[in-house]
Amino acid sequence: MYEHRNDDLLPRRDFYFRLMGSFLVTLLIAGGSLAIGSAGYHVWGRLDWLDAFHNASMILTGMGPVNPMTTAAGKLFASCYALYSGIAFLSMIAVITAPIAHRMLHKFHLAGDDE
Repeated sequence: MYEHRNDDLLPRRDFYFRLMGSFLVTLLIAGGSLAIGSAGYHVWGRLDWLDAFHNASMILTGMGPVNPMTTAAGKLFASCYALYSGIAFLSMIAVITAPIAHRMLHKFHLAGDDE
């Protein structure tokens, strides 16, 4: 996916397209996570759709729950979704920063070849 250390630095335009691709993957992860969370809170937490979406959004961003879960199934789902959300959030950060970190490291490597 990324250029080899012996290859030239990717042109800026192509880098922006790569960055846009990473951003789209991040949006897919976030959208899928919100859909799963909203559906779970709606079904197992017995919340209406807007409250379910609100809860899923708050958990996914690390803010914490808004509505208390009153059913055992809701509590189990909320616990599993909270654990999943931490991993999903870290994954989104990794996907969005990988092209930037790779470009920086590749640029430093090319600068070291001139000496």
